[in-house]
Amino acid sequence: MRIICPVKRVPDTAATKHLDESDWTVDRERSDPVLNANDEWAIEEALQIAERTPGTEIVALCMGPQEASSTVRKALSYGLDGAIQITDAAVSGSDAAATARVLAAALANEPFDLIIMGNQSSDARTMLVPAMLAAHLGVPAVTYVKDLQIDGDVFTAQRETPGGYQVVRATGPLVVSVVEAINEPRYPTFKGIMAAKRKTVDVRELAAIDVPADKVGLAGSATAVVDVSPRPPKDAGRVVTDDGSGRVGAEALADWLVEQKIL
Repeated sequence: MRIICPVKRVPDTAATKHLDESDWTVDRERSDPVLNANDEWAIEEALQIAERTPGTEIVALCMGPQEASSTVRKALSYGLDGAIQITDAAVSGSDAAATARVLAAALANEPFDLIIMGNQSSDARTMLVPAMLAAHLGVPAVTYVKDLQIDGDVFTAQRETPGGYQVVRATGPLVVSVVEAINEPRYPTFKGIMAAKRKTVDVRELAAIDVPADKVGLAGSATAVVDVSPRPPKDAGRVVTDDGSGRVGAEALADWLVEQKIL
């Protein structure tokens, strides 16, 4: 089995996000870059599949600047076998549609049985790339997966929904996006970190994957940010001091629920 794990370099998840006022893209220089946390669940799931399926190869796929090589090496440190990195100045500012176009082009001549990825990136949170990638590749997409079982080329997934989950079956090759509930990612070992430095990363420019520069980046994207408003400050809130009986607090809560038209 051959598994592709798309990964993304994002600003530190815990840090405040900033936008470049010249084009409203994320200012990636104002916080430390990290591997997208959602991608760690996908990597862990790929590793668990490999442990159950001898002969499995796992390849990371990353679109980003030269500096994203550190993110690629971080992905490799978990135990992946190799990586493909699409590095070209023209991809800067690409939206979800342009990103999916580049990832699909990078995989046009790459055999795979499964593409497994996080359901979203922490900087954009569009949750669109997995389905778009599958559409470009002409394969099924199963999103929001909380459990994945494989029997030959048949994939059975529990797909998370607002009311519980759906059981979905599909024949590979396919694209799967996973949610946090699917597993608990492991930590890279020292051996894995050292081994990652020696693993092969296939670095390509857009010309190598036949993607015109005017089809990506800000100019080639289907969407654009036209205006930004700062998040309004949080209300100070209302403090209710109970007399110990619970009545004062309960009445205050009931009054608030009525005010908010919840009751």
